[in-house]
Amino acid sequence: MITPTLWCSDEDRDLLQEVLQEVTKNPYEDYDAFRASIAEVIDSGALPVQFVHAMETIRSERAHSKGYAHLLRNCPIDAHVPVFDQNDPVQDKYRKKMTYVGEGVLEVLAQMTATPLLAYATRNNGDFFHDVYADNRYSGTQTQKTDWELFWHNDRTAHKVRADYLALLGMRCPKTDLVYTGYVDGRELLQNISDKSQAVLRESAFITPFDEYSRDSNSQQVISERHGVLENAHSFRYYDTRTRPEDPTSARHWKALMDLRDAMAKARGQSHRIEDGDLLVIANQDSLHCRRMVEVNDPESTRLRWLLKTYAFRDEVAADRHSDAWLDNVRGRVLD
Repeated sequence: MITPTLWCSDEDRDLLQEVLQEVTKNPYEDYDAFRASIAEVIDSGALPVQFVHAMETIRSERAHSKGYAHLLRNCPIDAHVPVFDQNDPVQDKYRKKMTYVGEGVLEVLAQMTATPLLAYATRNNGDFFHDVYADNRYSGTQTQKTDWELFWHNDRTAHKVRADYLALLGMRCPKTDLVYTGYVDGRELLQNISDKSQAVLRESAFITPFDEYSRDSNSQQVISERHGVLENAHSFRYYDTRTRPEDPTSARHWKALMDLRDAMAKARGQSHRIEDGDLLVIANQDSLHCRRMVEVNDPESTRLRWLLKTYAFRDEVAADRHSDAWLDNVRGRVLD
């Protein structure tokens, strides 16, 4: 289980659900209005005290570099959790999802931890809230729409604008089959990578192909620009089996990648099986994460697993660096 683990009592869960059910603005039609409505809820003082304390804990531990992965259990989700048509789940969600409790939980997290949300114009029609949910068109791929495992990676590795944090809220999770989210802190990885290989990984000498979903959304997205694999103090830009040296003959760059892969095998990571109401918040760039299908006895049920997901910037300053890329002047929606 991801640690630290924070808890929302049944009483707090029910109170928070009641408060968020009153928010009627549709985040898929007018995100700015939805964001403003959640801000009003926060300002009203109606949020449960222990939930507020959990948000403060997450923000404080990030600020002091104490931890970049947090789990808050027993969060409220919508009373009705619909099943979407897996031939086109995004459009079906627009038709069937009429309440926004889950989205409210994620927006409260973003606002109370001062991590503005990030959306991509070519991703789910520019939505700020999207789904880890199987789409028949992407079965067996390495996208969040897959029905199978995801290798160690950062989300949106090939893209210029990448989230600092990810949040995953369990909306419908298999009760018996074992599906785990793995996480390893970038600082843990560095302990097993030599200084020489770290220096090579910092060179802008690597490329990462775009995933199938990104290519379908924008035909210009084929291969990333040259980039480093290691950035900042302990940030990684890497997708296992995809990221590679631009020069396929460069032995020293392949060697550095192999050292990283060895470090991934040796590192002491964490794993968590997300359940309904679990809110898992992890660093995207200061870590790597994956999805492991440990035991699947009922594949059709597991294909209906649904996590509501958001991307977020590290802080307001990080968001403002990309203000020239906002689409239609909606803060955080990147023209991608």
